[in-house]
Amino acid sequence: MSKKKIIVLGSGLVGSVIARDLHRMHDVIAADASKEVLSKLEKEGLQTLLLNIDDESALQAAIKDVDLVIGAVPGFMGYRTAERVIRAGKNMVDISFFPEDAFGLDALAKEKGVTIVTDCGVAPGMGNIILGYHDARAKVKSYECLVGGLPVIRQWPWEYKAVFSPIDVIEEYTRPARYVLGGNVIVREALSEAELIEFPGVGTLESWNSDGLRSLIYTMPHIPDMIEKTLRYPGCIEYLKVLRHAGFFSQEKINVKGQDIRPIDLTAALLFPEWKLKPGEEDFTIMRIVIDEEEGSKTKRTTWHLLDRYDRENNIISMARTTGYTCTAVAELVLNGKFKQPGINPPEFVGRVNGCMNEVLEYLRQRNVIYQSSEIIID
Repeated sequence: MSKKKIIVLGSGLVGSVIARDLHRMHDVIAADASKEVLSKLEKEGLQTLLLNIDDESALQAAIKDVDLVIGAVPGFMGYRTAERVIRAGKNMVDISFFPEDAFGLDALAKEKGVTIVTDCGVAPGMGNIILGYHDARAKVKSYECLVGGLPVIRQWPWEYKAVFSPIDVIEEYTRPARYVLGGNVIVREALSEAELIEFPGVGTLESWNSDGLRSLIYTMPHIPDMIEKTLRYPGCIEYLKVLRHAGFFSQEKINVKGQDIRPIDLTAALLFPEWKLKPGEEDFTIMRIVIDEEEGSKTKRTTWHLLDRYDRENNIISMARTTGYTCTAVAELVLNGKFKQPGINPPEFVGRVNGCMNEVLEYLRQRNVIYQSSEIIID
């Protein structure tokens, strides 16, 4: 395949990994509003662009001649950025995980004839691709996804480090969690229904309800049971509940000495330096997916495992690897025409297309991100 021209909008921890990976095969422009972020990429030979992505005219000029746009901006900017990319008639693969319903842009994307793949990370992302693959080939009865990204060293009090925007992380602790049980959508508060689960090579982690199913609730209504839960070190739920109950995560403005502020903005500003991975700090990504499907009169249970660790050789954190390389794998599918479906496409649509999941798995394997699966037949 000949080289293509790609722009990566947002070149932070994950966006920079995406830009570097695609740079090996294509002409890449790394765009960001931070000179400091871009200077690191310039030293590695990447073309960079200082860009205020919220400046629509500047954005339109930046993407005018590219073959593909990668969206790696914070979630609160994601929807409007995707809409502007669609209006420009450009294909896009996005990892901004914006809170709005992406299908609100489906009609526009189809009108423009562009392929937009959203939520293209780990979970949502790779988990959706795996489920889409199974759903296209068998009658799926249930889907469970447990996933988390954690620092190797547990440091009091947080025992956590954030790869994404702190406000995006905090939303996991506040947004009501939805899952599907018996064909009905159940809504619970975030951090609810905690369980302690043992994972080989890691130990005991705590799972709790988060709103991670996203598009699957609407695209897979025929699957009666679906749930995704977030994994953290045991004990984190209590302090998060205290912060939430005390109002530190509130988005409603309060007046403090004559200044109107949102508590969540203050909390994010305070927590960001605490949650930021310092140079050399190692992390890991863990995911377990269990899919039950009909196998004659019995049930076939397929379990997928991922345990990925910090890349010491290249100094790349695991969550950036597992998220970024899933995005670039799907970007390659779009660029080479193996996935070309006009409209909004959550990752499960990619998994349904013959050969796509295996190509993504192989792409990841070449970068030492290894998904393993096992099957058993149960009565």
